[in-house]
Amino acid sequence: MDLENKVKKMGLGHEEGFGAPCLKCKEKCEGFELHYWRKICRNCKCGQEEHDIPSSSEEDRKVGKLFEDTKYTTLIAKLKNDGIPLYKRNVMILTSPVPYKKSVTIDTVTYEWAPPVQNQTLAKQYMQMLPKEKQPVAGSEGAQYRKKQLAKQLPAHDQDPSKCHELSPSEVRHMEQFVKKYKKEALGVGDVKLPGDVEVRAPDEKNLKNGGGRGTSSTVGTMEKSPDRKASQYSCYHCKLSMKEGDPAVYAERAGYDKLWHPGCFVCGTCGELLVDMIYFWKNGNLYCGRHYCDSERPRCAGCDELIFSNEYTLAEGQNWHLKHFCCFDCDCVLAGITYITVNDKPVCKSCYMKNHAAICQGCHNAIDPEVQRVSYNNFNWHAKRECFLCSCCSKCLIGQKFISMEGMLFCSVACKEKMMS
Repeated sequence: MDLENKVKKMGLGHEEGFGAPCLKCKEKCEGFELHYWRKICRNCKCGQEEHDIPSSSEEDRKVGKLFEDTKYTTLIAKLKNDGIPLYKRNVMILTSPVPYKKSVTIDTVTYEWAPPVQNQTLAKQYMQMLPKEKQPVAGSEGAQYRKKQLAKQLPAHDQDPSKCHELSPSEVRHMEQFVKKYKKEALGVGDVKLPGDVEVRAPDEKNLKNGGGRGTSSTVGTMEKSPDRKASQYSCYHCKLSMKEGDPAVYAERAGYDKLWHPGCFVCGTCGELLVDMIYFWKNGNLYCGRHYCDSERPRCAGCDELIFSNEYTLAEGQNWHLKHFCCFDCDCVLAGITYITVNDKPVCKSCYMKNHAAICQGCHNAIDPEVQRVSYNNFNWHAKRECFLCSCCSKCLIGQKFISMEGMLFCSVACKEKMMS
């Protein structure tokens, strides 16, 4: 299969994936080219989210598939042509008159996502309680943040076997069972309500016996009327601070309606990031984003970023790897049984290290082998040899001696420095 067809198989068409510059390192990458099994750009090694690749429709399809066969089908619609579930994001447009000199102009703010509540005032309050840089206003830093979090927190390859690389029939079957299980037991979407407007749902006895932590279809239990309480009598499950009068709160049904969060506190317990579109996974008394919930259940390959469903995999550098994915980050050669060096937590074969990453000796101007001794000073490096670490004026060996350094040059004395500079 050629690269273009592989890209399409992974869910990115040639016209979508190629040509988009990297937002993180524009000087290094002029266009995105998807690696054939890693979820990164072949040119700059950055992720797809840094290239602004996934379109809104692509993300809406991904979230729509996540909600398929769940109680959240009201948040999706089926496309007429192929029946693909599409996420129905609640886009909110606010308009307000703004005085300008002698006339009045209309100021319009569009939120690319807003909580699906009927009360727009409540939705607006929710948005204003989020950090400014995380409010998904169209064209803003917050909109870009939301898009990146959709890619990071809800990887398509965590729920759809067709987005994974070369799964065996057995692995596909295990993955489908895993996805079905977390949709039934952990997946949820937050509710935005005013404290006191919620009917408290008492956890049932079965859930209490299980520790009240694992979200299941029976977690919710029976309904009880909430006693009259002021907002200040409610405290956030995350920060433990009291709610302010009139401020909305976020509830998570799987956690039980006796718990609530400030909008800005509805975050993943592992990465601490705002749960994108209030999509959460509940486990053992904690909220998780999709990525970190899956990480708590299955090993994840550090090479391809996919969950591992095979019985055999390897552990190296404190991370899990598919057997065939423990490879050099630069040339993809398999590293089993050969010398490698870690660069920015990525394994690199010795050949690529010497070519692309090795320090350069200021004396002989050759790459320094990682297994030989070297001298480093002020970001400059030398082989720890007589012929390299020497005075730039008189060539005296400086190993074990005092020296003066200036712009990568070494001197054994002030006299030699002045003689060289004159």
